[in-house]
Amino acid sequence: MKSKVYFIPADGGEPVDALSGKVRRAYLAMGLNERIAEGDFAALKIHFGEPGNKGFIKPQWLTGLIGEVLQRTRRAFLTDTNTLYVGRRSNSVDHLRLAWSHGFTPEITGVPVIIADGLIGRDKHEAKGAQARTASSKIASAILDSDALICLTHVTGHVQTGLGAALKNMGMGCASRAGKLDQHSVTHPRVNPQACRNCGVCMAFCPESAIVQAEGHVVIDPARCIGCGECLVACKYGAIRMKWDEDSLRIQEKVAEYAFRVFERFKGRAGFLNFLIKVTKDCDCMAKDQDPVVDDIGILASLDPVAVDRATADLVLERGGRDVFRAGYDIDWSAQLIHGEKMGLGTTKYTIVRID
Repeated sequence: MKSKVYFIPADGGEPVDALSGKVRRAYLAMGLNERIAEGDFAALKIHFGEPGNKGFIKPQWLTGLIGEVLQRTRRAFLTDTNTLYVGRRSNSVDHLRLAWSHGFTPEITGVPVIIADGLIGRDKHEAKGAQARTASSKIASAILDSDALICLTHVTGHVQTGLGAALKNMGMGCASRAGKLDQHSVTHPRVNPQACRNCGVCMAFCPESAIVQAEGHVVIDPARCIGCGECLVACKYGAIRMKWDEDSLRIQEKVAEYAFRVFERFKGRAGFLNFLIKVTKDCDCMAKDQDPVVDDIGILASLDPVAVDRATADLVLERGGRDVFRAGYDIDWSAQLIHGEKMGLGTTKYTIVRID
């Protein structure tokens, strides 16, 4: 049976009121709002962006959606989890201040921001259920303590999964730091000594100080490396690479399994909005502005995370005239969708319902 994916065309250059109205209509169309009861804790999962990043979902776009949720329950909140890598999002105090600086304040959105895994990422629950890659998932406690989940995802490419959309937002994005480490632990970068300039930039991005300078090039200590992939993005010379044919498959399948356990927790009270606006090569963890890889398309909404991601990819590839996600890092991003479908997380078969 095909899942319904609701689509409304949108452009990031539109007035914020117009975009807010479109987001509201897409949200209402998928039918999640009436499943939220008075007194429910409703988690609005989002990425607040890094300093200098311009692609994240703007808080003003969400006011219409949030207004609808607040008519159902006053216990709605915006949320994200802390990062593995060192920076403004690795602890809740700095993370909150960054969110505020990007406009995610109660004065603008009408709801508080709660960092779901606590002060330094240790607040978690363990959701169990054996799958092919993992036996359990370490999920941020504020996520699993909630009654409804709304995933608000800025669609991008990604250095490790190829595609960053609803599954990644739910699987990696809802994980505690321990859960992120669990998912990243299968990836191990390698240095090409001939390409390395020994500039040391990658060392500053490594959260575990696993990179050291040797004679003429850097070396990665495999015993200390956690596989977060920050060094790949930081290197300007292409000197650090992953063995993607193995590592990307495993991390995508782990992401899908984490997403499955989060999705199961909400029993039909989870919904997904994908924003195909300023789609970039890298995710919003990049602390810089990036040019889009495709023209703006619009907003997709569905109760099925696999279907909304499949429809997202299809629309982006159609608009771009090629696989712009694979062009970024030569990764078969479809592995996460295939694995999710096998588990019963959703279906890749969908029907687009256009919203006027």
